[in-house]
Amino acid sequence: MKRTEPKTFGEIFNEAMTRAGMSDAYDEQRASYLWTEIVGPTINRFTTRRYISNGVLHVYITSAPLKSELSFLTDTLMKRINDAVGRQVVTSIVIH
Repeated sequence: MKRTEPKTFGEIFNEAMTRAGMSDAYDEQRASYLWTEIVGPTINRFTTRRYISNGVLHVYITSAPLKSELSFLTDTLMKRINDAVGRQVVTSIVIH
C-alpha cells in the first residue's frame, strides 16, 4: 500500500462530494447559508425564506423598504456570496 501525505477533513469531504457528484448542490447550499453571514443579523431578521434554483438565489423579505434597498445591492451581495463560496454559484438574486 502506498503512503500518502495526510489530508485534512475538509479535503477528504470535498473529494467525497466531487466523487458523488454532489459538489454543485453542496456549494448552492453553502451559498444559501452564507446569506446570513453576508447581510448580518439585522437584515436576516426580516428574511423568512431563501433558496437557490438554477443559479438564482431567491430571498423572501418581510419589510418593503428593505426589499427596495436590497434590490439596489444585488450585484454587490452576489459578488460577496460567490467570493465566500470560492466560485460562481449565484448568477442573480431575486428579492421577493
